[in-house]
Amino acid sequence: MPDDVPLPAGEALDRLRALCLARPGVTERLSHGEPAWFAGRSGRTRQFLTLADHHHDDRFGFWAAAPDGAQARWLAAGDDRFFRPPYVGGRGWIGVYLDVAQDWTDVAEIVADAHATVTSPPARGR
Repeated sequence: MPDDVPLPAGEALDRLRALCLARPGVTERLSHGEPAWFAGRSGRTRQFLTLADHHHDDRFGFWAAAPDGAQARWLAAGDDRFFRPPYVGGRGWIGVYLDVAQDWTDVAEIVADAHATVTSPPARGR
């Protein structure tokens, strides 16, 4: 269930950063002027989450890699917490607003799924 009020931006970023850095093998660095988190497998790191601090609109949030079907599931929630981000939304990424009351259990799930999306071995065809 979402909190009653949005967290201040600094506190929301601190929580998001802690969730990302708690995942194994994660590094943080700037990407396009925003904090971003990277992880990978076999020595190849990939971005799995990036902050969107008023970068493409007037909103504060983040964009996260997502497994197949997750974007549709989150958007189907029908509330103002999630969005289809520009550029990467066509690849299934999910956008999450942090300037609204947010359920941090959902955010933790999205972060974990984003990390797994870039670190799990690709599925093999049968």
